[in-house]
Amino acid sequence: MSTEFRYLVRIRGKDLEGRKKVVAALSDLRGVGDNFAQDIVNSLGLDPKMRLGTISDSQLKDLEKALTDGSSLKVPQWAYNRRRDPETGETKQLVGSDLDFALKTDLDREKTVQSWRGVRHSLGLKVRGQRTRTTGRKGRTVGVRKSALQAAAAAKSKEEEKK
Repeated sequence: MSTEFRYLVRIRGKDLEGRKKVVAALSDLRGVGDNFAQDIVNSLGLDPKMRLGTISDSQLKDLEKALTDGSSLKVPQWAYNRRRDPETGETKQLVGSDLDFALKTDLDREKTVQSWRGVRHSLGLKVRGQRTRTTGRKGRTVGVRKSALQAAAAAKSKEEEKK
């Protein structure tokens, strides 16, 4: 084990807090959830109660390798966040900016194909079947303002006085 404690540990381009436990610190990475972090720690044989700042350099390299290429791990296929990738057809785990890039290319493909989801995304509307009658208006309001109601009531009362 490493003799010195590190308060910041850099993994996959992100500084992680060394005082956190390994599973909690790994789940701070974008694209790595609690369950996947637990699977990685278990498959590498690390103690889940150990703090991230106390792990050795070799264990840190193993963690980094497991996050970049998880095919050697005993993690089930359904635990990965990119199953049956449309471009390559393989199942893999994407982390950080790789995940952001993959999501953006998926959205661009949907818009190019002009699928229902792509059209909804390009119009800025809700995609997953939510109601849109009253929500998601983005600044546009539909309805009657209180001042308009008062003006209409005043106009109506003037008409009644004339009669």
